[in-house]
Amino acid sequence: MPEVVSIDGLRLHAEADGSGDPATVFAHGLTNSCMELAAFTPFAPGTKVRFCFRGHGHSEVAEAGAYGFADYADDLRAVADSFHATRAVGTSLGAGALTRVVAEEPDRFERLVFLLPAALDQPVAGHPMSQHTADLLESLPKDEAIRRALEDSGREAAYARAPGLREFDMLLWQDLDPVGVARAIRGIVGEVAVADREALRAVDAPALVIARRGDSLHPAWVAEAMVELMPNAELAMLDSEDDLFAAIPMLVERVARFLA
Repeated sequence: MPEVVSIDGLRLHAEADGSGDPATVFAHGLTNSCMELAAFTPFAPGTKVRFCFRGHGHSEVAEAGAYGFADYADDLRAVADSFHATRAVGTSLGAGALTRVVAEEPDRFERLVFLLPAALDQPVAGHPMSQHTADLLESLPKDEAIRRALEDSGREAAYARAPGLREFDMLLWQDLDPVGVARAIRGIVGEVAVADREALRAVDAPALVIARRGDSLHPAWVAEAMVELMPNAELAMLDSEDDLFAAIPMLVERVARFLA
C-alpha cells in the first residue's frame, strides 16, 4: 500500500507489502524508483518497504543542493524508522546511502544487503553517461529526454540479450521527474558515501555484498573493500554483465534467504 513519509517537510513515497517481522527497507539506485527492487520483495520475509528517494519516482523534489549522500541517508533513515525496519537492502545509490547510515550508526540494522555498491570514501566521478542524461532532462521534453537517454545509454546489446530489459527501464522511468533526477545526478558528482571507510569496521551485522567485475559505475574494488572492512560480510562477485543477468533468479533467492 502506498504511504507517505515526511522528512523536513519533504514527502517521500513508500510502498509496504507483507506483514509482521522482520521489516526490510529497500533503497533504489540513481534515476530509478521504488520499482527497481520489486523483484526481491515477493520472496523476502515479513514486511517489505520500497520507497522513492527525493527527486525520484513519486517522491517530492528537494531544492538544488540537497542531493548528497547525507541527504539520501536521511531519506533511508526516515523510512526505516517509520516502519521499524531491522534489515536494509540498497542498490547503487541506495547502497551508498545505506553505507552512510551504518557508518554513522553501526548497530542500526540487523542484516544488510548491498547490491552493486557505487561509492565509498573516494569522490564519485562525473560519469559521461550520467552527465549526458542530466543534460537531456534539463533541455528536452520529458518523453523525448527519456527516449534519447535510453538510446544513448549503450544498453542496446543488453536489450538484445534480455528482451524484457527495455520495458523494465521504461517502467522505472515512467514516473521520472526531470528536474529532480537532473538535480540528483548533478548533486552526487564529487560526493563520498563516507568520510572514512574505517568506520565500517564497527558494523557487526551480517552483510551480503553483490557486485560484478568490469562495471565502471559500480567498481568491484568498492565491494571488495567493504567486505574486507565489515567483519561479518560475504561477497558474491559476478564476472560480467551477462553473468549478472543470468544470476538474477539465484540472487533473488539468496537475498531472501539471507534476510530471513
